[in-house]
Amino acid sequence: MSSLIVSPSILASDFANLQKEVEMLNASDADWLHIDIMDGLFVPNISFGIPVCQAINTHAKKPLDVHLMIESPENYLEAFKEAGAWQISVHIEACKHLHRIIQQIKSLGCKAGVAINPHTPISQLSDIIADIDLVLIMSVNPGFGGQKFIENTFQKVRDTKELILRKNSQALIEIDGGVNLQNARLLKDAGADAIVAGNFVFSSANPTATIAELK
Repeated sequence: MSSLIVSPSILASDFANLQKEVEMLNASDADWLHIDIMDGLFVPNISFGIPVCQAINTHAKKPLDVHLMIESPENYLEAFKEAGAWQISVHIEACKHLHRIIQQIKSLGCKAGVAINPHTPISQLSDIIADIDLVLIMSVNPGFGGQKFIENTFQKVRDTKELILRKNSQALIEIDGGVNLQNARLLKDAGADAIVAGNFVFSSANPTATIAELK
């Protein structure tokens, strides 16, 4: 049985030592580097933008898993591709023309993901699931790290897996928010392929060992 893809969230890292943190992740069992971009409009917080993404990319040896929690993501896709994005996820709640945006991401040569908030039903992905590479299920309300995991996520993962199989989609399922050793195993059993871990990794005494345990 394949192990979970682990994508540690840079948002929880020590920004004053960003290069050191990225180098630690390079040397760890992490598969991707999760980059949370927040604009203060779509979510009630501001994180960092294109220059910081570019700086991370300068040192990263792992693919950049870029999660855009922003309004009008279509205006920034090219800039994030140039800043090193390998995979770009946009929120279904922020996209008026989702299909067009997915085509735009793919035309840039990036993997295309759709993120979905806790209150949004999975059925809304029905028409797009076959065209995307990733479903990013939010297991907390987006905007801040360190929140409590929403238990309904397990059912949401099962529903997504069922939709993927029914629509013959190749999409992976990634979970973001409140992930730890206890629920990671249950998420995998429910059908998750990848997990985002922020505070759980970076606030642990030994982040490298924690990533290895999550794997």
